[in-house]
Amino acid sequence: METDPSENMGDVFVHRLKELSEEDKKRLESQNSRLIPEAKAAKLEREAKRHWDIFYKRNETKFFRDRHWTTREFQELINFDPQENVVFLELGCGVGNMVYPLLQEGFSNFFFYACDFSPRAVEFVKTNPLYDEDRMKAFCADLTTDDLFENINEGCANLASLIFVLSAIHPNSWSKVLDVAFRALQPGGILLFRDYGRYDMAQLRFKPGHKISDNFYMRQDGTRSYYFTEEELAKLFTEAGFHILMNTYVQRRTVNLKEGIDVPRIFVQGKYQKPHVNGM
Repeated sequence: METDPSENMGDVFVHRLKELSEEDKKRLESQNSRLIPEAKAAKLEREAKRHWDIFYKRNETKFFRDRHWTTREFQELINFDPQENVVFLELGCGVGNMVYPLLQEGFSNFFFYACDFSPRAVEFVKTNPLYDEDRMKAFCADLTTDDLFENINEGCANLASLIFVLSAIHPNSWSKVLDVAFRALQPGGILLFRDYGRYDMAQLRFKPGHKISDNFYMRQDGTRSYYFTEEELAKLFTEAGFHILMNTYVQRRTVNLKEGIDVPRIFVQGKYQKPHVNGM
């Protein structure tokens, strides 16, 4: 699970660069010795949905832990008037590890839309005992297309989230994903974001034969992951039309005492707002 350090460090990336050991630098260099061939990379893109469906077939609901940290990290989730009706859209919901903790915490004034690329993941959301059609709607959607708007209206969401989702999508499609998110939000709506940061422990551990392109990798199961800088994200979201409320690195630890795991992690975290009608 993830535990917090004593404080968030916006300049953690600078520190991490300085702290890279010679061994880590050699690992990064060795990743370039055997790249994934273009034909295989193209096949991974074509079969992305299948790989995620197989992932959820194998792991069911047991792989990711519930995200009880979201209300602590994103105050926007709790800053609403309890009498105000709020529409929350989770883009890339997986098996409901964010939406169900929010349901359990109350949020009786929220209506939740939850979508995912994987039909199997959406089915797990729907078969959860907490699934309530009066309070939520789960459905499949490919965020690199306009699929989303077959199930929701443009401009309907007060809040949306992209939590560990963009990194799994080919960089060529990021602008489309952010366009879809932008259109789903109402003016003044906020997109909450967290994903993997550059030189995170997981990136350093990839061996030769797993690198697709710069900072973009294939995992053993065929799913993919990109590792971002805050500068990249600032440019992406600004070009998509968002105002940046927050855009920074955060340092966390992955701790599993049973397995003797205690390692530093680097994530990128942001809050991005769709401008109000008057542009403010």
